[in-house]
Amino acid sequence: MAGFSKESAPLSEQKKEMSLTKIAAKFFCPRQKELEKHYTEPEKLQAAVLSYLVDKGRDTEYGRAHTFENVKGYDDFAKNVPVNTYEELKGDIDRMRHGETNVLWPGLVRWYAKSSGTTNDKSKFIPVSSAGLHNIHYKGGADVVAFYLRNHPESRLFDGKSLILGGSHSPNYNVEGSLVGDLSAILIENINPLVNMLFRVPKKRTALLSDFELKRDRIAHECLNQNVTNISGVPSWMLSVLVRVLEVSGKKHIEDVWPNLEVFFHGGIAFTPYRKQYEEIITSPKMHYMETYNASEGFFGIQDDPKDHSMLLMLDYGVFYEFIPLEDVGKPDAVAIPLEAVETGKNYAMVITTSCGLWRYMIGDTVSFTSTKPYKFIITGRTKYFINAFGEELIQDNAEKGLAYACEQTGAQILEYTAAPVYMDENAKCRHQWLIEFSKDPDDMKKFAGCLDSKLQEINSDYEAKRFHDVTLQHLEVIKAKPHLFEEWLKSKGKLGGQHKVPRLSNSRKNMDELLELNGNYQQQ
Repeated sequence: MAGFSKESAPLSEQKKEMSLTKIAAKFFCPRQKELEKHYTEPEKLQAAVLSYLVDKGRDTEYGRAHTFENVKGYDDFAKNVPVNTYEELKGDIDRMRHGETNVLWPGLVRWYAKSSGTTNDKSKFIPVSSAGLHNIHYKGGADVVAFYLRNHPESRLFDGKSLILGGSHSPNYNVEGSLVGDLSAILIENINPLVNMLFRVPKKRTALLSDFELKRDRIAHECLNQNVTNISGVPSWMLSVLVRVLEVSGKKHIEDVWPNLEVFFHGGIAFTPYRKQYEEIITSPKMHYMETYNASEGFFGIQDDPKDHSMLLMLDYGVFYEFIPLEDVGKPDAVAIPLEAVETGKNYAMVITTSCGLWRYMIGDTVSFTSTKPYKFIITGRTKYFINAFGEELIQDNAEKGLAYACEQTGAQILEYTAAPVYMDENAKCRHQWLIEFSKDPDDMKKFAGCLDSKLQEINSDYEAKRFHDVTLQHLEVIKAKPHLFEEWLKSKGKLGGQHKVPRLSNSRKNMDELLELNGNYQQQ
């Protein structure tokens, strides 16, 4: 089946299409000017957000319990409100899910984004208020386009369709009109029907399917002859969809199917392990990649400069930010600091207060600022996704850099991976164990493991110290995963597709042992 061809379109339609992006771009001009305040007066933007949030929360149960009426500024706020994890807010959120009003946020909150679980629960349910839906999530999505059009004035983005890969939702208890599910599904459900009809694919009922394998196949067939100009989603799941599109179409490259595809708006997981695979199936020189930091809890960052992989922290949404130095996380005397106190090059756990009723909430992500003028950052991992079994303090950012180097040196490409410690084997040896699913095997597995190990030592002095003379920590081990192992594992847990992610690093061996059991004796090297 042939892809959409602009040359085959009637001349009148081509003229009409030529004007769509230029017309749409004018609507983004006022916001593009507003966004300049992120560079010139960031602290002022955040002060206004905090004032708005405290004012809105004053008459909620939470606001009364924490005397919001006495909060005059940040110092009062930090003094009156404790830093919370999901466990502290879980009881209130469950009451809200049952239909109680004015608990953490004014009124009735009808939507709940289902996120990965905690130690005690399979899933977290993050409230998404109407205010949060519009002044965080949709505002973030619009700003992605605003930045993109600013950086690429030649864009033809609105001359075609957006392929948005989302999850699914289901009714929330017995509360009328209330839904629980992936954030992406909540966004698709609530978006303007005209946008759903005119600008995005696949069909809404396909986008909201819970069976990812069926969804992937239907997307491929429904979108094959559409004029797709942009795609949005989690890199791992979108790659799976694009591979299916190529299978159905019989084409070798995506631009043979969608000749006008120009950008992938990606987020959710690090793009580095997938970049080469995307560049192999999308060879068009006009293709762009733009990272976003949008989570169930909020929309936090946008890559504003195509030449800089760090993201601009979005400061005028319904989100107020604080940060805890990573080395202090878990300590009873840990203190969160406001934005103006952060330093570049340090790892911080992010604490957010939002217009969805999350008050000083530890989201679980860690970031490092690359600049404070303006405030730009990279995601370095998760507070619970790290390995520190022997004092090595290995974080996800280390892992991504190490794997990228090993791939570069051996010609390998990675689909998925996870790593965990071996605390002591039968020879009383301790090491890190890496389980990796390759889309392209390294030319030498032993060399790959050596490159990974040496790079980790180069970029992490704690890991290097523990590896010294193999005294504390021996050379890492790489095990090759069978094809589709991680998909099989996620499917067994009902987490295939959507925004579900493979945990990259863990001090616990629970995930690793489950995966190794599924992997059997597959070509272990």
